[in-house]
Amino acid sequence: MPGEGFLIFETVFCATSATIVSGAMAERTKFSMYVIYSAFISLLIYPIEGHWTWGGGWLCNDAADSFMMQTFGDVFHDFAGSAIVHSVGGVLALIGAMALGARRGKYGKDGKSRAIPGHSLTLAALGVFILWMGWFGFNPGSQLAASGEVNRVAISHVFLTTNLAAAAGGVATMFLTWLKYKKPSFSLTLNGVLAGLVGITAGCDLVSPAGAVIIGLVCGTVLVFAIEFIDHVLHIDDPVGASSVHGVCGILGTLMTGLLSTSNGAFYGHGWGFFGAECFGILMIDLWAAACGFTLFYGIKKLHGLRVPARIEDEGLDIYEHGETCYN
Repeated sequence: MPGEGFLIFETVFCATSATIVSGAMAERTKFSMYVIYSAFISLLIYPIEGHWTWGGGWLCNDAADSFMMQTFGDVFHDFAGSAIVHSVGGVLALIGAMALGARRGKYGKDGKSRAIPGHSLTLAALGVFILWMGWFGFNPGSQLAASGEVNRVAISHVFLTTNLAAAAGGVATMFLTWLKYKKPSFSLTLNGVLAGLVGITAGCDLVSPAGAVIIGLVCGTVLVFAIEFIDHVLHIDDPVGASSVHGVCGILGTLMTGLLSTSNGAFYGHGWGFFGAECFGILMIDLWAAACGFTLFYGIKKLHGLRVPARIEDEGLDIYEHGETCYN
């Protein structure tokens, strides 16, 4: 891949980690602080942990005397970013939402969560389908080459596993919400599609089509319980479920790669070394993200404040933060 193409391709990965966070902190964050934390994530948090795997760092060092090979007999694998991009964004989203506090009116005096409906399910659906289509650049593009029969076969396989996991994630969430809430939730089903996409991203090159379906089903199912737990038990207000979709499902997908990889997965009789490497890698990456996230968000909160005043939150950030209205 030409250097310029590689730069812009990797820049989009970097930007994704930062934009994931904005969803969890929506409707009450100062725009100036959004700019600051996005720059911090893009310039420090993501590049360091990304280098550990994609830049030839210690988590992917396959030399015989390297730490990973001597400890696990294998290296950490994340083909297109379930851990490096999505779990990092999800962990930072959770910590950011926790530091920021819930939206006004989200929780009653009794502590019960109150639904705050989004503006447009139609636009939400359009966004998810745009993401679904865009993921075919995200995942197959991570092959970084398209010439030659080997690359074409690999890209085709990644296309297939990516699409199967997305569909399975949406189906799993739809049927679970249908059973759980007596109605198939459209908004949660959209998140289920994203959950499947996030989950398959680490191992889309290594798992079989059946394995991709399993990953999608697991992520689409766990998503519903993760959103409920974060909202109802932890009382952390994440308007779009970013910490569940990207954080929980990014971790799950990375771990299931260690189990379902056809070349070195534990469920295919290859032992537990690769699974151990996946567990260790995701732990190191997300501990780094969590430590930086706590320092970043609570530091901003202490020094300048993350949140807009109550009046601005009630009347709309578009007017007070940007001097214009979204709707006329």
